[in-house]
Amino acid sequence: MGQPPCIVIAGPPGSGKSTVGPLLAQRLGVPFRDSDDDIVARAGRPIAEIFADDGEPAFRALEEEVIAEALAEHDGVLSVGGGAVLAEGTQKRLVGHPVVFLNVGFAAGVQRVGLSTARPLLAGVNPRATYRSLLEARLPVYRSVATIEVSTDDRTPAEIVDAIARELALEETQ
Repeated sequence: MGQPPCIVIAGPPGSGKSTVGPLLAQRLGVPFRDSDDDIVARAGRPIAEIFADDGEPAFRALEEEVIAEALAEHDGVLSVGGGAVLAEGTQKRLVGHPVVFLNVGFAAGVQRVGLSTARPLLAGVNPRATYRSLLEARLPVYRSVATIEVSTDDRTPAEIVDAIARELALEETQ
């Protein structure tokens, strides 16, 4: 039998992927990996720079490639970028993996991301409106790939990890 499937953490910017992912991995006693870190390592430059110099399509192609590799070789927890699940190839590759959708409401998300210019998709004239439309457009996609959905609003990272661990245990018994 092959390696256990990678547990994928997905969600919009500010949902807590980079915080919750390592904590969940620690709780489960498995390695953690972040696709954004893999992209930066592969490209040798920050994501904002890739967006600015090469454009979003080039970034998304690299992201899809990095995630395909991680899903094939990683047996721990993998956090993926907020827009990663938009790629059809990634959606297909996620089948068979536990996918945790960290859902965050608009107000909590805006507070957490601080509408940082380090986030290329939120740079611009009206980052609040951009964030709102991003949440609305991506919500159905997150839900379509998720096997578990956990709300992160008004919860500490530890409470989120507890909720995920409970859901994963339930999923395993079904």
